[in-house]
Amino acid sequence: MTIHAATPCPLWRRLIALVYDLLIVVALVMVVGLLSQLATHGQLITTDTQTHIAWWYQPLQGLVVAAYFLASWRRGGQTVGMRPWRIRVLAADGSGVTWRQAVLRLIVAALPLLGLGLAPWLGQASALWVIGIAWAVWFGIGLFDPQRRALHDIAAGTFVAR
Repeated sequence: MTIHAATPCPLWRRLIALVYDLLIVVALVMVVGLLSQLATHGQLITTDTQTHIAWWYQPLQGLVVAAYFLASWRRGGQTVGMRPWRIRVLAADGSGVTWRQAVLRLIVAALPLLGLGLAPWLGQASALWVIGIAWAVWFGIGLFDPQRRALHDIAAGTFVAR
């Protein structure tokens, strides 16, 4: 199957599947948080005059979320959120996504999160708006692409098919 033979997934299906995946991600983050609190005997987050979070906690959360997406895309091309909508990520030739494609897709999809670094200067709410607008552009490109690919799909040489 080639990219032209498969039916491209419409943007609305992708976004609904993403909402489903958001629920999975929140659950994963909560479980990692609980296990981290248990491992540190409740000292993961401390407060005196300032709030301190263990240096390894946020990178751990990021690795767990990244592993969820990478493993899902590599194993069958579907996240939990994509399954009920019968959509899957494929390479341009219709084969499964390679590790290189999956990692590149993840990195490009996550780039708007760098906007969190603007929070000290813009404030948290404005930084979140920057991220939201960037993701709207990322996915909005799919409205004009003939294969309905978002920016991360174009960069990785993948597409989402029904």
